[in-house]
Amino acid sequence: MQPTPVLSSPALWGSMLAASFASTIGGLPFNALPILLGTLADSFKLGAAATGLLGSSCFAGYLLGTLLAALYMDRLNWPWLTRLSALGAAGALLLSSQLPLFFQYPLWAVVGFFAALMTCLGLRIMGALPDKERALSVRLAIELAVTSLVLFVLPPLVIARWHYPGLVLALSAIILLLSLSSLKLPRREALPGAAAARDAISIADSLHLPWPAFAALACFFVYGTGQIGLWAFLERIGHSHALSASELGLTFAVLKLLGGAAAGALILVGDRLGYRWPHGIVLLVITAGLLLMSRGGFAGFAIGAWVWEAGFTWGCIYQTAAIARLDPSGRSVMLIPAAFALAAMLGPGLAGFLSASGFAPLYLLAAATAGLPILVYTLFLARSMLRPASPQAGDVAQVADVL
Repeated sequence: MQPTPVLSSPALWGSMLAASFASTIGGLPFNALPILLGTLADSFKLGAAATGLLGSSCFAGYLLGTLLAALYMDRLNWPWLTRLSALGAAGALLLSSQLPLFFQYPLWAVVGFFAALMTCLGLRIMGALPDKERALSVRLAIELAVTSLVLFVLPPLVIARWHYPGLVLALSAIILLLSLSSLKLPRREALPGAAAARDAISIADSLHLPWPAFAALACFFVYGTGQIGLWAFLERIGHSHALSASELGLTFAVLKLLGGAAAGALILVGDRLGYRWPHGIVLLVITAGLLLMSRGGFAGFAIGAWVWEAGFTWGCIYQTAAIARLDPSGRSVMLIPAAFALAAMLGPGLAGFLSASGFAPLYLLAAATAGLPILVYTLFLARSMLRPASPQAGDVAQVADVL
């Protein structure tokens, strides 16, 4: 029996960079969602409800891609998967700028489907590398750098002049450029634990969870629905305050950098705040961000969005770490991306209907879903969380990586 090849140090860094660029393809539709939906709404003269349904269509495809990737990721050729996913996502985006509204919903579902495959591929590779903390940090830094550049440059330089066709052309070019990472993706056989991954449990097996883990997953889903609904309409909120394209670009670019800083801060804090207080802090931070955002003006909107992003990130990290704590078997980790995708599928559509006559109901939805974890963890789950072992630093890094 021949020994399994192991990645050398230069190959290890090459694998981290290649997986990071491939995974960044998957993060672009979510990270650029506000400007994509806002620009498309302007081009097609869409109302809030139709705009929200487009976002939900994207993440319906994302959910399907997440579930299929869990079953088939280790049976596929990863370089070819990256190339085909990039071509599929870029092609669907380009077609969306040329076809009428009726075709937008299936096209956006296709974009979400291929984006999910790339996100799952990146997580699959990073999770198998020996230095997980370093790998996940590299991936997060690259994704945030690309996202910040996209959100800073495109609104004033591309969208202001060429509108939605120019936006999707630029995003498609970025996706195809990132797909060149397929040339350096590692082979499955070179990753530690590759043989065990082929025998991974099925989705049906992963549903055998303790009831506290299911309750925490449900709470995470509801929380994500409210916050992602707000995120999908953040550009529309800024537009309602008469912000310029450059002001929106600056807001979104800084927002993603602050999200990464917020995730890094929690890696240092860990579980020192216990299992109840963090959710109260998250509610206060999110509420403060919503109040500032609703005041209007560039300063109020930008600072409010930045504060809200920090609270949203912290809430996701603490809740996802809690899910891992409540399920010692680790099977629930497989369901976390699916719960996030399901929330992303429902959130924009619900937010669109609520925002048809103004954004006040959307602010209330975000605040209410941020308050739910306080009740769930205080009344039902706090005692259960004291039993399993504490999440490791790598767990928190992996949650930050998903965001």
